[in-house]
Amino acid sequence: RLEMRNFGVKVCVIEPGYFKTMITNVENLEKNFLSTWQKLPEEIKTSYGENYLREFVGMLKLLQKGFNSDLSLVTNCMEHALTSVYPRTRYSAGWDSKLLYLPISYLPSALSDAL
Repeated sequence: RLEMRNFGVKVCVIEPGYFKTMITNVENLEKNFLSTWQKLPEEIKTSYGENYLREFVGMLKLLQKGFNSDLSLVTNCMEHALTSVYPRTRYSAGWDSKLLYLPISYLPSALSDAL
């Protein structure tokens, strides 16, 4: 964003939370993770352990319940950024982005890493 300023280009950052899309589809992600896992050398699999993969996929399935399906929240941010006379520097789309990720970004790194 700052690099483009020297060229007279205004860049707005849109930071969406989790939305229900094909990118966040847990079945697709799980299939890709399992495929990648099977290709890993045994040494790496042993380092992480079988539980790592199961727990990771389990966390994704849990998070999926909170995914927002209203993509208009994101497209409204895009529309405002493109058509506004004075667009904002940052847009947060979705409740999780506004109430969770944005506040965490202001915390000291050690604390946000722990969270």
